[in-house]
Amino acid sequence: MSGAGPRPRRHGDDAAPHEHSIPPSYFDGRYAESPDPWNLSVRWYERRKYDLTLASLPRRRYASGYEPACSIGVLTRGLAGRCDRLLAVDSAHVAVEAATAALADSPHVSVRRSVLPRDLPDASFDLVVLSEFLYYFTPDDLELLSKGLGDRLRPGGHVVCVHRRSTAPGQGWDGFNAHRVVEGRMGLDTVMSLDDPGFEIVVLERRKG
Repeated sequence: MSGAGPRPRRHGDDAAPHEHSIPPSYFDGRYAESPDPWNLSVRWYERRKYDLTLASLPRRRYASGYEPACSIGVLTRGLAGRCDRLLAVDSAHVAVEAATAALADSPHVSVRRSVLPRDLPDASFDLVVLSEFLYYFTPDDLELLSKGLGDRLRPGGHVVCVHRRSTAPGQGWDGFNAHRVVEGRMGLDTVMSLDDPGFEIVVLERRKG
């Protein structure tokens, strides 16, 4: 019995990026239709991806974490168990309210509304987790965000990127394309990568000294 064969090789520029970053109003509309518009709390794909994301963290514990685009706080709860302090943000009011309620028993977690890349926090972190939102940005906004996050990453800190990916070239600007921009702009060391058929996880590290 023959197998499916190797997947087509991907390249960072094999899909056209957005001409304009997706605005916050789009996400407000999605949450107006459903309290969990991407089924983050029920899909096996999401549960498996979150488990692998948490397993990919090189350290058992982090002093200060940052999770942009936290949505309703499903991954946030897992990250809360690995961080002494965690800042989770989202642009959608409904998502912020849901995540705040979900993390009400975790006083070391702060949930705020924030529109990126303009609203980056005035703080530094040793863990930044970027999950399923980078592909909504234009390359210019993605580069601006990458620079801002890189400036806020402490020596020895980690950036974890986890996003869906297409299985073949030309199927749309996705996590694979966005990750290549982040890797190139941040200039950090890649310490781990997972190329799953449905998503990609990349862990970057800032060297100490």
